[in-house]
Amino acid sequence: MRTRIVVAAATLIGHSNLDGATTRAVAAAAGVQAPTIYRLFGDKNGLLDAVAEYSLQVYIAKKSTRPPSPDPIQDLRDGWDIHVAFGLANPGLFAILIGDPAAGPAARSVESGLAVLQHRVHRIALAGKLRTSEERAVNLLRSVGTGTVLTLLSQPENTRDPGLSDAAREAVIAAVTGPADTSSPPGPNRAAAALRASLDQTSVLSNGERHLLAELLDRIAQSTP
Repeated sequence: MRTRIVVAAATLIGHSNLDGATTRAVAAAAGVQAPTIYRLFGDKNGLLDAVAEYSLQVYIAKKSTRPPSPDPIQDLRDGWDIHVAFGLANPGLFAILIGDPAAGPAARSVESGLAVLQHRVHRIALAGKLRTSEERAVNLLRSVGTGTVLTLLSQPENTRDPGLSDAAREAVIAAVTGPADTSSPPGPNRAAAALRASLDQTSVLSNGERHLLAELLDRIAQSTP
């Protein structure tokens, strides 16, 4: 019954965005009484969290057959394109997934999506190709990526700039990785980011030393080259 309700809500959101997924409409589509939704999910926000988690799981399952690229930056590009395409195709679900900072802790679906992005950025850092801290890189990518989708969704579909997403993607990748120049050795920013990403692989530092070194490396990684 829980799955039937979640699928019904996801279908309604996909067809008519969040406004169409009223408790009464979801109950009718799922063939249950409205009180059942409150009993299983607590309230409508609980239902929306469940819908977002379900939709994200389905979406990731469809993409899981895609082999990872040996180039972590290309993986980031691919992830960006998938993220934007999903947001444009599913504006109602995207509104749930980006979350509302004023509404309290993020839903598990939002945390799962963030973990995927953090992993991609971590791979870039381990490869010595990140020129800022992982935290700043993730925040830049989140803000620009979300802003790109919201900007495109605010425009009539037939008048959207087809090159906006690519331009935004390359701008933010350049900001966090720098120009693709392999002829010169990595500067202190990239070296610090790479070492910071590898700290968990060391066992010779105390917890205090590890914390201090991580703070210093983050500061170097975020400094101006």
